Amino acid sequence: MKDQIAKPLLSVTDLSVSFSTDEGEVTALDRVDFDVFSGKTVGLVGESGCGKSVTAYSIMRLLPKPMGKVISGKVNFNGIDLLNLSPEKMREVRGNQIGMIFQEPMNALNPVQKIGAQLSEVFNIHKNITDHQAWLNSIQMLDAVGIPSPENRVHEYPHQLSGGMRQRVVIAMALACQPKLIIADEPTTALDVTVQAQILDLLKNLQKKSGSSILLITHDLGVIAETCDEVCVMYAGRIVEKGSTRKIFAQPKHSYTQDLLDSIPRLDGTPKKKLRTIEGIVPSLLDLNNGCRFGPRSGREHTEAQLSERSPMREVSEGHWVEACPVCVEL
Repeated sequence: MKDQIAKPLLSVTDLSVSFSTDEGEVTALDRVDFDVFSGKTVGLVGESGCGKSVTAYSIMRLLPKPMGKVISGKVNFNGIDLLNLSPEKMREVRGNQIGMIFQEPMNALNPVQKIGAQLSEVFNIHKNITDHQAWLNSIQMLDAVGIPSPENRVHEYPHQLSGGMRQRVVIAMALACQPKLIIADEPTTALDVTVQAQILDLLKNLQKKSGSSILLITHDLGVIAETCDEVCVMYAGRIVEKGSTRKIFAQPKHSYTQDLLDSIPRLDGTPKKKLRTIEGIVPSLLDLNNGCRFGPRSGREHTEAQLSERSPMREVSEGHWVEACPVCVEL
């Protein structure tokens, strides 16, 4: 009997998202495709403005209304298309089966509510337990994420905690109901390198204990190399390359991926050598072309025709896919 092929826990297919602006309708995500398998960590990497956070908010059905809307695609989680769920059913999934670690903990936490009350609310919404048990569970979660004296911290307000502590509280809230999937949106942004390492170690250790999958959103390829099994490289609302972290780092095919890797500081590099930078910025959503979007920044010669039609994704090796643009990819 042949082994059954494992199905992904999360499968995002042809996801396109648009926003209404004063200048007109703009497309923020353009046919985004990727999978997250059980127990695995997938990294979504790219510069600010590439669509990483929009992808996360689309999965969670948290796009700002009425400006943002999904115009096509599917988000299949554990056999359920999240985009077709009623708001009530989606609230049962959000926070219970899918937890989210938001980018800025001070925005994610209510500044006028104590930490314990905010954590207890998660248990009260999703678990049939008493208020007292929810409070005790909150203390246990703070202890699980490494916050000292959790029985005292539950009585404090967010502003009384350090940035690293607040991030741990947000992680505790995301993991409170032992979700199958955790979406971590820039969980180490604005933290010093020591605290960053602690947060990443915490996520890895909690993942080992719970068996959860993680979708890690970051602009830091160093974080990707350390934590992720697979990586998807985003640029201007599209995934331009995806595959195992080992393959992407060893043999990047898209010039945008190559430039991102070349801009990482290296211990074995020439001392005091100027870091490589990518010229220009991510284009405005109002100025996107239909073809190769990185072509104008790549420094390579290109024709207008190459910028007018999108190239298909091509599998260059098993599980390693790249948008086969003739300007940015040499196959």
